[in-house]
Amino acid sequence: MWGLLLALATFAPAVGLGLRTPGTSVLGLAPPATTEAWSPARGSTPAPQSSPVQPPPGKDNGTSEPHVRVRIVKKKKVIMKKRKKLIRPRPTATARPPVTTTTKGALDLPEEQDPGCPPLGLESLRVSDSQLEASSSQSFGLGPHRGRLNIQSGLEDGDLYDGAWCAEQQDTKPWFQVDARHPTRFSGIITQGRNSIWRYDWVTSYKVQFSNDSQTWWGSRNRSSGMEAVFPANSDPETPVLNLLPEPQVARFIRLLPQTWLQGGASCLRAEILACPVSDPNDLFPKAPALGSSDPLDFRHHNYKAMRKLMKQVNEKCPNITRVYSIGKSHQGLKLYVMEMSDQPGEHELGEPEVRYVAGMHGNEALGRELLLLLMQFLCHEYLRGDPRVTRLLTETRIHLLPSMNPDGYETAFRRGSELVGWAEGRWNQQGIDLNHNFADLNTPLWEAEDDGLVPDTVPNHHLPLPTYYTLPNATVAPETRAVIEWMQRIPFVLSANLHGGELVVSYPFDMTRTPWAARELTPTPDDAVFRWLSTVYAGTNWAMQDPDRRPCHSQDFSSLGNIINGADWHTVPGSMNDFSYLHTNCFEITVELSCDKFPHENELPQEWENNKEALLTYLEQVRMGITGVVRDKDTEQGIADAVIAVEGINHDVTTAWGGDYWRLLTPGDYVVTASAEGYHTATRNCWVPFEEGPVPCNFHLTKTPKQRLRELLAAGAKVPPDLRRRLERLRGQKN
Repeated sequence: MWGLLLALATFAPAVGLGLRTPGTSVLGLAPPATTEAWSPARGSTPAPQSSPVQPPPGKDNGTSEPHVRVRIVKKKKVIMKKRKKLIRPRPTATARPPVTTTTKGALDLPEEQDPGCPPLGLESLRVSDSQLEASSSQSFGLGPHRGRLNIQSGLEDGDLYDGAWCAEQQDTKPWFQVDARHPTRFSGIITQGRNSIWRYDWVTSYKVQFSNDSQTWWGSRNRSSGMEAVFPANSDPETPVLNLLPEPQVARFIRLLPQTWLQGGASCLRAEILACPVSDPNDLFPKAPALGSSDPLDFRHHNYKAMRKLMKQVNEKCPNITRVYSIGKSHQGLKLYVMEMSDQPGEHELGEPEVRYVAGMHGNEALGRELLLLLMQFLCHEYLRGDPRVTRLLTETRIHLLPSMNPDGYETAFRRGSELVGWAEGRWNQQGIDLNHNFADLNTPLWEAEDDGLVPDTVPNHHLPLPTYYTLPNATVAPETRAVIEWMQRIPFVLSANLHGGELVVSYPFDMTRTPWAARELTPTPDDAVFRWLSTVYAGTNWAMQDPDRRPCHSQDFSSLGNIINGADWHTVPGSMNDFSYLHTNCFEITVELSCDKFPHENELPQEWENNKEALLTYLEQVRMGITGVVRDKDTEQGIADAVIAVEGINHDVTTAWGGDYWRLLTPGDYVVTASAEGYHTATRNCWVPFEEGPVPCNFHLTKTPKQRLRELLAAGAKVPPDLRRRLERLRGQKN
């Protein structure tokens, strides 16, 4: 989610926004130690977690409190690549009166770091703003409602959307509180520092208290000493740090009390609470909303091996409508698998449009991957049940599902787990390339040609070729990007959506601003009406986007815009797949930001599926809007490949596939359409697109030009017929 803000790329600290420029290494500090590994996602591979940097023995960290002891369990040797380090302030110091504890108050971690409970829902917004309170706040934008794991700040500190909860500087006993509203078994806490491109603020240690009435509180205590536990927190602003409670506690309220924080900074944190609901036999509390789905699907996160196994199972269950194929390999050699679903898998049927969904371009944005795995299961199951809607969809459309465009990045994120992966880890491929900035920039040459008056007479307004620099052997093009480009060139896709995460909005081309170096600017395509329609269809059928009570994910409220936005008007993304798809192929593609949480916990997958199921199906059906037809040779009735279909008033053409068939997405209206091909006379006709479901047939028969007929006859060694000879003589006379 979120491409790099070009205007900030030269000075924004990477740790502030989790950003970096393409082709560079991740900026950040390697974890100095690991605790017992765990992953909050059920079925996930456990992964090591960073522990806060502790001052060396004998060194004063600015507090009279002894060092917090952490039990270290080395599971296996971890090889870290050397990375550039960002120069930052000293990581541990106190910013409040000293806290006196003894070694008996040090944290006594349990032997096994098993989280036991899923997230309460601060990051996913299931916990509402009204459930969060604090002792004080520096401003509204730094209020308790901003103390959510992975929340991102706005561009300007001090606005309504800052990047953490921060207590006032004079608050000597700060606290951050969560009301679970139900009896809850609390088992752990995950914290981060403040997300900001201007400041460094993070808590380095804290205590935890619990209450049933918000009046009487008790603390989390070590099992061995009985002393109140002090938990080690963060050593940088972005790395999530997990602390499990020595003993899980059942209560309604949980309160974090920062003890120390970065010297010169403020008491700021973002948090997630691990918690399980507890039965309420007396029905004293309102029941929490259930997260679930009635569909019999595999609701869990799938690593590469599990994904491949599941796709194989779907293929074996529905062999007549499915085919699994690979379009290439990642940098580490993992195959980019695609599930094809159609009544005739493996072949392009004349007149049948091709549609694709692509997920996992950013490896840590995991929801899209799971939604496509769920979609292929659902389509197979419903087809076998005889569902008429699914049967029609698979009979009239050829669907391609690429669940993981960046499998290397996903494996990195998966090993960390859904809560500990943070905002940026796993985003890039193994080479450090952001795939959503890695496609060829075709916008610039098109706009330069338009400014020079060369479009469309000299330079076409469609199917722009790859720039020379992009095809060189040493070009910085990821193997994943090359594989997708070749895939686009092989199959005549008509419609696509690129699934991302970290926001709730649908964006549409152009993604790149037309004004050079502009960070954001409304930059519509000639097909702006179609793209707005497509975006509105998905946003309008997505349950989460249509929830009137939902709050903004991070720093922008898209609900006032109908939950859609022009990509360039949000933030410029040069070399995006959306723009490339539109300018290099016939395919219209949008980006769907599926959820505020990039990597939701497994227990949230059923609800996320319900949020997106109708939208995923309805969007596929939009391939039938507009016109379709076949361009044929009038004499032979053979289809003409690469014929150009131009719509009057829209400066963007499409071409026919190898069989002469084409699809042109259009909103309802009356259009003048022209078909042309090399060696043929052009043909023009009116085509009406009604509000009823299409597509509307709009076929063409083209007649060869005399010169083309003469070339074919001479090449075949045949005699020139009298009618052609007379016509050529007339043309010569007109020319003279």
